[in-house]
Amino acid sequence: MSPPVKATVAGLIVASVGIVIQIFAGVDFPAIPPGLVILLLAAGAVAFAPWRWTLVVATLVGLSQLVGLFLAGQAGRLVDLTQPVGLVGLWVQLLALATAVMASVIALRQKHERHSS
Repeated sequence: MSPPVKATVAGLIVASVGIVIQIFAGVDFPAIPPGLVILLLAAGAVAFAPWRWTLVVATLVGLSQLVGLFLAGQAGRLVDLTQPVGLVGLWVQLLALATAVMASVIALRQKHERHSS
């Protein structure tokens, strides 16, 4: 696994940890949080399936969760000091998602350059 692929997997896993932190902090989540399941499935796909499309999936999962944070009206929680543990969990999730998206784009570009040369 290349460093960007490892960073993608790590970012997706750490983002899922961010969700778990928020759950422990009492933030309202479904009994089985879809975002958590999707992040772990995407991380597993990238880690254990060497196909290029798994990196595309990781990029789309990360982007959808980042956009979803703002579309769901949760951005205000990024500065809400009334739930400090939930705040930390959300920041962990946000930064890990950004890392996963950037790393997956870099990994895709590297794979494209290797195949086109």
